[in-house]
Amino acid sequence: MSDGWDASAEAWIRVIGTDGDWGRRHVLDAPMLARACAGGAGRAIDIGCGEGRFCRMLQAKGFETVGADPTAALIAQAQALDPAGDYRVEGGEALSAEGSSFDLAIFYLSLIDIGDFRAAIAEAARVLKPGGRLLIANLQGFNTAAVPLGWTHEPDGSRRFCIDHYLTERQVWTAWQGIGIRNYHRPFGLYMQALLSAGLRLVHFDEPAPDCDGDKADRYRRAPNFLVMEWAKA
Repeated sequence: MSDGWDASAEAWIRVIGTDGDWGRRHVLDAPMLARACAGGAGRAIDIGCGEGRFCRMLQAKGFETVGADPTAALIAQAQALDPAGDYRVEGGEALSAEGSSFDLAIFYLSLIDIGDFRAAIAEAARVLKPGGRLLIANLQGFNTAAVPLGWTHEPDGSRRFCIDHYLTERQVWTAWQGIGIRNYHRPFGLYMQALLSAGLRLVHFDEPAPDCDGDKADRYRRAPNFLVMEWAKA
């Protein structure tokens, strides 16, 4: 069954553009770049790179990058925007890169799209050099457990963020601005267990706040969408 990415690629490229969507611009880009650069520039692989935006941002900071994504249209866009870049049509569960060949591996909001996330985490660990780092931005588990409930308008005029079946791992279809894709809801513990089983060590965890104000930022602060983790390979 299709995961929706082939049909949604054009809409995704339009929505993300060159600057990214609201969550990337106002919540994730700054902490993700800060953590990436904290260990110094090196060789990085962006797993689930999409249209290559974060690869280009890393290159501007001195990194040599490889972008991997299973959606051919997104890789074509990445290559068009960065003709000299190294972009590969492949999923995170089976990377073509040699073992111990990267200083930094990244899942920037891509683990939620990968069916066999344990295999993808194991692959990220495999391609990292000893002492290499795995940087992850992911949706909060209570966020993916909110589909299709989420924000509701209560009879008294208040708003509540509703979730259900948090402990039940499942596919979640989500749609916005012409994009219709399959994500996966997983309890946070499943990600933690997979990362620990891959022999990785947690060195950083954050739930970054927006760098702006307004109604959307206020709702975000009540029920934040994202988390950022950094793990190290022994």
